[in-house]
Amino acid sequence: MPLIVVVGCQWGDEGKGKIVDLISAEADIVARYQGGNNAGHTIVVGDRKYITHLIPSGILHPERECLIGNGVVVDPLVLLDEIRELEGLGVDNLRPRLHVSENAHLILPFHRLLDKAQERLRGEGKIGTTGRGIGAAYADKVQRQGVRFLDLKNPQSLRAKMEALYEHYRPFFEHIYHEQFPAVEEMIQPVLDVAAELAPLCIDGPSMLNDALEAGKKVLAEGAQGILLDIDFGTYPFVTSSSPSPGGVCCGLGVGPTRISKIVGVIKAYATRVGSGPMPTEFEPVFGDAFRKWANEFGATTGRPRRCGWFDLPAVRRSIQIGDITEIAVTNLDQYDRLDELKICVGYEFEGRRVDIMPIGLEDGQATPIYESMPGWNSSTAGARQYTDLPANARAYLERLEELMGRPIRTVSVGAGRMMTIRRQDQFFEPLAAVAAV
Repeated sequence: MPLIVVVGCQWGDEGKGKIVDLISAEADIVARYQGGNNAGHTIVVGDRKYITHLIPSGILHPERECLIGNGVVVDPLVLLDEIRELEGLGVDNLRPRLHVSENAHLILPFHRLLDKAQERLRGEGKIGTTGRGIGAAYADKVQRQGVRFLDLKNPQSLRAKMEALYEHYRPFFEHIYHEQFPAVEEMIQPVLDVAAELAPLCIDGPSMLNDALEAGKKVLAEGAQGILLDIDFGTYPFVTSSSPSPGGVCCGLGVGPTRISKIVGVIKAYATRVGSGPMPTEFEPVFGDAFRKWANEFGATTGRPRRCGWFDLPAVRRSIQIGDITEIAVTNLDQYDRLDELKICVGYEFEGRRVDIMPIGLEDGQATPIYESMPGWNSSTAGARQYTDLPANARAYLERLEELMGRPIRTVSVGAGRMMTIRRQDQFFEPLAAVAAV
């Protein structure tokens, strides 16, 4: 009953989509366990680029079943658009292979409006949300007034629940945000219009996964964002509204923790984040702008420019601690190909002392990075397919990261394409006999 989890060990945007795509080739089921369409996974197959926001990346493998778990908040309008877009790009037999947990909560049109209104009200203190209504939908879930995917099967019940929520939010816009709230039918009818088309995707997600695991099938759990954006363990309040850490897998899919056999942590060779919040190793503006352009560091979902910086070991150490990471996949190594010198942040000066792990509650300007320098390699890594193909200085950099993190680097990406990958293991999933023996 092998279950592999793929998580981001930084602030999201680590290139998890490509790693999920690689492991999906060995899996039977790929399941998404948290987040919403505030995240995007980019996968390049041949000369075609696919970007998924809600649908698990495994959908690109023709024989794989995919599940959107109950821990995900689902915008039904976005989901249907994404289904149609992928079908238009030639993804075959998509709908029979795609399932949504019946107890996943919906993002409704007024959630998007509320998200944007809240950000405007925060002014300079804004969090930097995507404006997709993610946090507002999770808030309704926790307040026990949410609308769930199973409600799409009953139009009368769906209408009644949406009308009740509409009346709940109308005074907020009139008296707090001082913004016009659209008419009720304008907010409700678009969801009713797509309900019948999406309802057949509804399934008992926990039973699907647990039955599959009992039958010895291979399951891959993919998350969005990264552990440093976790609602509990990230750089709060500049975080997402869910739990990207491996702990979110159990709640977000309905599987027990003993089901998990391996946790693959994904890191970039450097650091990036989108939006506000502390980032101690951020590049100086001039170099940061240049690096962002050549590395194409812009959000897959929003197109927003990502902040870029040197590799932040204390931050990644926090993620390894929280996530109990088994092995590491490094992406975007090729973006360092043109540099003469690289820096690794090995610790912080924080409140008059050295710390080696990111403090919980860290705020902007509190930590001064302590750097270690290494020589660059100034040559292309894009053609490397074996570890020994990499320049000596690139191997030295990776081996130093392994030493500092205390975790093996088993996968290295040197470009966006599927084949532009170095694998230091024959397979991701262990044979069942080996798993049973552990």
